[in-house]
Amino acid sequence: MSSQEIPEENLPAGQDTAHGAVKVADDPFADPGLPPHKPRIQDIDERAARRSERAVAFMFTLSMLATVGFIASYVIFPVDKIVYIWPLGRVSALNFALGLTLGAALFFIGAGAVHWARTLMSDVEVADERHPMAASPEVKAKVMADFAAGAAESGMGRRKLIRNTMFGALSLVPLSGIVLLRDMGPLPEKKLRVTLWTKGLQLINMNTNEPLRPEDVAVGSLTFAMPEGLSEHDEHFQTEIAKAALMIVRIQPEDIKDKRELEWSHQGIVAFSKICTHVGCPISLYEQQTHHVLCPCHQSTFDLSDGARVIFGPAGHALPQLRIGVNEKGFLEALGDFDEPVGPAFWERG
Repeated sequence: MSSQEIPEENLPAGQDTAHGAVKVADDPFADPGLPPHKPRIQDIDERAARRSERAVAFMFTLSMLATVGFIASYVIFPVDKIVYIWPLGRVSALNFALGLTLGAALFFIGAGAVHWARTLMSDVEVADERHPMAASPEVKAKVMADFAAGAAESGMGRRKLIRNTMFGALSLVPLSGIVLLRDMGPLPEKKLRVTLWTKGLQLINMNTNEPLRPEDVAVGSLTFAMPEGLSEHDEHFQTEIAKAALMIVRIQPEDIKDKRELEWSHQGIVAFSKICTHVGCPISLYEQQTHHVLCPCHQSTFDLSDGARVIFGPAGHALPQLRIGVNEKGFLEALGDFDEPVGPAFWERG
């Protein structure tokens, strides 16, 4: 069917009915402009605006509660606790609680911000012409003016309830990241300041696994001991022996220069920590003529006849001494723990 056969009222606008040609519009890409702005209910009804404000504040408050729940989960749930949750099945209670609470904290911040923007912030559409990348002073001034206008339109100053709860939610969420630092390892607490040694524990020879008597320690000899009750088959043996390892030597009482060392000894038998105070290496070299012990790692040298003070090397302070005595059965026993934390000096200051 030709254009001549189409009824004139059915022809498209701009069609030349005489010659069948379509007239091209002057500007086919003319800017249609923005539709007229339609106010929202919150724009004309302050009660509706108040309801939206309370809704946003409620979501920010839920975010804060979820963050607190995230932190509390670390305390409440053991790492190895497994629970059944349908339809997930058996899952880690701690991981599930952490994921649920952190997800809720972030979701409610986002939901609150979106609801705030959609119901209370200005929704007037503004067309802005493109401008060169290098901003002129006029553009910079306009940006600052737009920012000030946006801040005013957001109601940050007037909607104090939203502002305060949003700041609270944003302030608490980063605490989740701080709590995650716990996964770097167990908290040391006071475990590095104390050892297994307590009053009444017998000194056990680490070579024979038998209790030590004074006559078992000869003058000039070096003996290594551990606390009674500790076994090499224990799960935490390496952790405990790294702090409680003991070095025992017998010195003629008249050769002991330090008064407290002599008081804490038994018939010239002195007990010092085997752990070097530099970086924690085990000390194993003893020179009986000078009563010096040498750490093989970095050559720190200690004088066992003078309070185990440092006479050479990088070690920061003397070896801790263990006060010993003899029980009613005639075996050597501890009369308490070391007088200070064993090992490197930074634990002492920690």
